[in-house]
Amino acid sequence: MTAVPAFAAGLCDDAAVFPPGLAPLDAAVPAHRAHRSAPYAELVGPLILPASALDDLDPLLHNSNTGSGAAVPPLDLSITAPNGPCEAAKALARAAELPVDLRGIEVAVPAGMEADEFFRVLGTVDVPVYVEVPRDERRPSIIAAVAELGHRAKFRTGGVKPHLYPSPDELAAAIKAVVDAGVPFKATAGLHHPVRNTDPETGFHQHGFLNLLLATDAAAQGRPVDGLASVLADRDAASIASRVAGLGEERAAAARSRFLSFGTCSITDPLTELTALGLLAPVLQETTR
Repeated sequence: MTAVPAFAAGLCDDAAVFPPGLAPLDAAVPAHRAHRSAPYAELVGPLILPASALDDLDPLLHNSNTGSGAAVPPLDLSITAPNGPCEAAKALARAAELPVDLRGIEVAVPAGMEADEFFRVLGTVDVPVYVEVPRDERRPSIIAAVAELGHRAKFRTGGVKPHLYPSPDELAAAIKAVVDAGVPFKATAGLHHPVRNTDPETGFHQHGFLNLLLATDAAAQGRPVDGLASVLADRDAASIASRVAGLGEERAAAARSRFLSFGTCSITDPLTELTALGLLAPVLQETTR
């Protein structure tokens, strides 16, 4: 098996059921299992599902088999709770009844809820917690509490409306804040390509996931927010790819210990584009044809 380089290991969480992919659950589950057994499996993180999908997931897992009667391994899964900590608690209880390997719970902070109330309601959780950091004046207190409690952060980097895309300056400040606080983070939504771009259909200016990786490395090296914003705004794909390749294994792994992963509705698209940039071995892409 061809090894996935350090910068890409576990980089792509499988968010196939979310927009714009919107894969049906009964297609997303077997597709995820196929990704996790493919030669590029080291690139792939858990399947991400909303809490609302757990009841429909149950029969898919209990009725599945390998075709040979052999037991199917638990599904590696992370759950989103967009409605907050109460929904998260119910989802955790439901997931405990399922044959899954729960890799995390991703919890949004409801509008108007302050950090102390949020974490009091959330309580003690025995799987990694990703707190979706709000884009308002609560951000510093939420990040401080996440750091104190040993949780992780989650940043929304896009969506179906232009206002859901933070500017390079805003995202740079957020990355700087969590890196300085020692809080690992993941990103979700809008990261459809490795390098910053403008979507030709919507006109939305989309962040590149490799830009985020390099901005995280820059933050770890002590660069100021405006330096990180410049990295996030860079659209030169050849330059970005060269800089990622030049990180080396140790520095790439250090950056990835901070920028943990991003959600993508297509696993094969990042695989194809990273191969085109010369960052992954072509043999990995060929397995998807």
